[in-house]
Amino acid sequence: MSWHIREATRHMATGGVIAYPTETVYGLGCDPFNGAAVLHLLDLKHRNIDHGVILIASDIAQLEPLLLPLTPAARKRVAAKQTEPVTWVLPCAPEIPVWLRGRHSTLAVRVTAHPLATALCDEWNGPLVSTSANLHGHRPATSALQIRNAFSEGLDYVLHGDCCTGYASTIRDGRTGKILR
Repeated sequence: MSWHIREATRHMATGGVIAYPTETVYGLGCDPFNGAAVLHLLDLKHRNIDHGVILIASDIAQLEPLLLPLTPAARKRVAAKQTEPVTWVLPCAPEIPVWLRGRHSTLAVRVTAHPLATALCDEWNGPLVSTSANLHGHRPATSALQIRNAFSEGLDYVLHGDCCTGYASTIRDGRTGKILR
């Protein structure tokens, strides 16, 4: 495994916030179960906790413990690595912390197809917070230089790599497939 992937996960394991490329834009990530880390990430973005965050995983199995049981059709939709990035909004287990789901009873999740993001989830052995790397209301970063300009302080590590689309993923209701964004 790449030294850079191990270094990124080392920072997350100690409560750090990292930036990394995804198939859409650069994401800000951390350990989703470390409330202090997620709150620090939200503070960096100037984002309200009520909105919730997206979690990415390399495989649906990393996400299923966080969700209410999926129908076979919903599981197939969510598990498929899409040609266009899709984030699915699904009912989550009631014990999921507010810092992940916001004011909702759902959780936004995506099985990532990006090789570095997939390797990061695999090395971490679970899902990661993956909210766009930008100040709330501003355009997301698509390069490490833009990350440094937006977050000159506060990030613990930047994993360099290419983003694919340069725009945010489509968000769909996981139960119906309806486009939400």
